Amino acid sequence: EVQLMESGGGLAQPGGSMRLSCKTSGGTPNSRYCIVWFRQVPGNEREGVASIGATGGNSHYADSVKDRFTISRHDAENTVYLQMNSLKPEDSAMYFCAAREVLSGSICPRSDTNFYTYWGQGTQVTVSS
Repeated sequence: EVQLMESGGGLAQPGGSMRLSCKTSGGTPNSRYCIVWFRQVPGNEREGVASIGATGGNSHYADSVKDRFTISRHDAENTVYLQMNSLKPEDSAMYFCAAREVLSGSICPRSDTNFYTYWGQGTQVTVSS
């Protein structure tokens, strides 16, 4: 079974940067996974922030983070990163990564929580002065 572990959250000032990490373990060698970052504020639904395809291409972003956030995967490290720049207070949320095993070339939906099989515990991001 695949395990996901997020890290890198914390407190940042508006306009600052932060990099979140999602480390995967327990997968089958040569398996390919869609990876997505969601975020959630208490009382709201989870919002798909960014997704990345099983081979590293086909990244998709929410309009609210486009041109500020970048998702990347480093398979040698079994890690997917979310680089967050120009942070805003409205970026404050619990950030989760999620994964699903797929065939190479599959479309990885950014905002469908039901698509993803494996979830991490989340890491809190707070943007405040």
